[in-house]
Amino acid sequence: MRAECVIALLREKNLRLASAESCTGGLLAAVLTAVPGCSECFGYGFITYSNEAKERLLKVPRQTLDIHGAVSAETAAAMALGVAELARADIGLSITGIAGPGGSTAEKPLGLVYVGLATDGQVITAKHNFSGNRDEVRAQSVAAALALLEEQLIINNCGKNADAF
Repeated sequence: MRAECVIALLREKNLRLASAESCTGGLLAAVLTAVPGCSECFGYGFITYSNEAKERLLKVPRQTLDIHGAVSAETAAAMALGVAELARADIGLSITGIAGPGGSTAEKPLGLVYVGLATDGQVITAKHNFSGNRDEVRAQSVAAALALLEEQLIINNCGKNADAF
C-alpha cells in the first residue's frame, strides 16, 4: 500500500525518483515497479552491492568507504546524492545495510541498515536496527525507505523548488 501512495505523490508533484540499493538487491525497485504507472516517476534503479559499484557508478568517494564503510550514514548519503545526479532525478533514495546471515560485526550488527534520501542537493539519512532473518531485514528496509520518502513528500514537501528538509 505504501508504494502506491509514494507513486501517487510523486506523480502528483511531477517528481522523478531514482534508487540505489545494496542489501535489498533490487527489492525496492521491484516494489515500486509493481505499481501501475510508476514509469511516469521512476526510471532508474541501481543495485550497487559491491564497494566498486558504489564508487564507480554512484561516485561514492573511496575515502568514505575506507573510513566509514559501506554500511554507514555517510555512504547512504553519498549513494542517494550519486543516484539522483546520475539519473538526473529530483529525488535519490538509497539503502545500505547488513541483511545477514553473515557480514556483521560488534560495531555493525545484523539488521543495521541506513536509508538515504537526497533532493535539491540536500540529504538526510535514517539509521535502523532491524531484527529477523535475511528476508525480513530486507523487507523492513524497503518499508523504512518508502516511509521516509512518503514522510518527506507529505510533511516536508520535498522536491522541485521546495525548501528541502
